[in-house]
Amino acid sequence: MSDILLVHGSCHGAWCWDHLIPELSARGHAARAIDLPGHGADPTPLEEVTLDAYADAILAALDGPTVLVGHSAGGYAITTAAQKRPDLVSALVYVCAYVPLPGKTLAQMRRMAPSQPLMEAVRLSPGRLSFTIDPDLAPEKFYHDLPPALAAWATARLGPQPVAPQETALPDTARAEALPRHYIHCSQDGAIPPVFQRQMTEGWRGGRIMDLDTSHSPFLSDPARLADAIQDLLTG
Repeated sequence: MSDILLVHGSCHGAWCWDHLIPELSARGHAARAIDLPGHGADPTPLEEVTLDAYADAILAALDGPTVLVGHSAGGYAITTAAQKRPDLVSALVYVCAYVPLPGKTLAQMRRMAPSQPLMEAVRLSPGRLSFTIDPDLAPEKFYHDLPPALAAWATARLGPQPVAPQETALPDTARAEALPRHYIHCSQDGAIPPVFQRQMTEGWRGGRIMDLDTSHSPFLSDPARLADAIQDLLTG
């Protein structure tokens, strides 16, 4: 039904979508995921990773109009890609993700939220080029509704997050905003406050909003329900 590219958030990789891809495939979609530069198996040095590099990697993976699904910080990556080449994007789906405001970096948007629960788990590298997530706190922030073994599996795969993409603003988002855009709120999110997710979608134009009663990681805690939500958004 739809070509879908799944884009991960901070410290994650394509691996985080492993449980969702077969669910989307079972519903007739052609879904795949990529490692953004500097993440997962991608060898890009952290000091070379930029928001533009994220967008270019996404666009290089597209053969034609594709639905971009971005999780968390991946909202910035998919918006940047759509702003560059809206002709290659058929829709944007934000899964408990940041929706960029023109002129605001992700770091600035994080500080706009009424609380910043993830920050107590962030560990900056000595040169402040990247950060990691404290593995003792990752389950609480990302995976609290997962079985312990699955939460441990995911925590072990978290990697460093380059800081530069999160300190880069998009001066204009008009072309991305002109595309069909949808949002999935996660009401038990321990990383991006649910109230802030709702603030980001106030006055939402041209798209639909759905709610899932999950943690920050519905692709692991309830992939079937997330696949249903994505399908409903794209076909409703």
